[in-house]
Amino acid sequence: MKVGILKEIKILENRVAMVPNGVTSMVAHGQDVYIEAAAGVGAGYSDEDYIAAGGKILSTAAEVYKTCDMVMHVKEPQPSEYGMIREGQIVFTYLHLAADKPQTDALIKAKSVNIAYETIEKTDGSLPLLVPMSEVAGRMAAQQGAKYLEMPQGGMGILLGGVTGVAPATVVVIGGGVVGANAAKVACGLGAEVFIFDMNLKRLSYLEDVMPANCHPLMSNAGILAEYVAKADVVIGAVLVPGAKAPKLVTKEMIKTMKQGSVVVDVAIDQGGCFETSHATSHSDPVFTVDGVVHYCVANMPGAVARTSTLALTNATLPYALEIASKGWKKAMQENNEIKLGANVIDGKICFKGVSDAFDMEYVPVETFL
Repeated sequence: MKVGILKEIKILENRVAMVPNGVTSMVAHGQDVYIEAAAGVGAGYSDEDYIAAGGKILSTAAEVYKTCDMVMHVKEPQPSEYGMIREGQIVFTYLHLAADKPQTDALIKAKSVNIAYETIEKTDGSLPLLVPMSEVAGRMAAQQGAKYLEMPQGGMGILLGGVTGVAPATVVVIGGGVVGANAAKVACGLGAEVFIFDMNLKRLSYLEDVMPANCHPLMSNAGILAEYVAKADVVIGAVLVPGAKAPKLVTKEMIKTMKQGSVVVDVAIDQGGCFETSHATSHSDPVFTVDGVVHYCVANMPGAVARTSTLALTNATLPYALEIASKGWKKAMQENNEIKLGANVIDGKICFKGVSDAFDMEYVPVETFL
């Protein structure tokens, strides 16, 4: 199969879908790999590195789309690319369609085979292609919360960990999954007093066992969440419903109860955000203020640490990319249920329930195409 690695064009997105070592593996398994010129530069990889790995360089995204049977991105295709996607072409990347009607419509129109990293799921319910970026985003969320508490950044001027004789900041983390646990871990390490909320008692018990003494796992409900949000210096939204829109757990009214100069970090913004006051921002313009509360809602947080993120992402995606390229998408889905769950839009039909529900559109089970 001819596999294309595209250059990311989302604002200040420096990751790349595959490192040169990944290309070496693909080529060793009989695949032809084409890389858009300068695709890896932001993550520290030159075109020469890809050529040495056995890849072939194409000058433009249009050439990659025209040449390749499967194209790989990190972020979702951008509007300038919609017209390049061909019928039957495999698009393998993060899609987050439930929060993006224009992209959904474009992929339906293209009649392409769209497999989303974020909905590939193992039998234990884990999301193997989301985990590495969730780890990065969670750890970054605590860092960004600490940064935007600083007065030059619009915050109230609190040091997250406090100092001798001065209390630390209070951090509330909503969601005890991979993002939330990593956010809490870093915030605790910086010395903050951390309260992490989840609705799963088994998960809370696990967090109670593994987290340090300054982390307090609590059962989530609307009343207690409102109480702790009002007391918080930083609130990190780390809620995920795989492939579906994030629930709005923090309302406008709750934001109004927060302290002036406090900070919210919405890691769920890719799926529409879990704060009612959120809207997506970029690394070039990352924050805005609502009712005196600083909102950080960058939709591609891991792009700021592109080298780490790219290596982690390739480690996770490569086995799936190899299987799809070697078997073709139909056989890969027939033989691997994890890949089948990644199907979001095929031949103009939505085949992931969370996406069809988000837009009240027709749902066609993926089995129809297999």
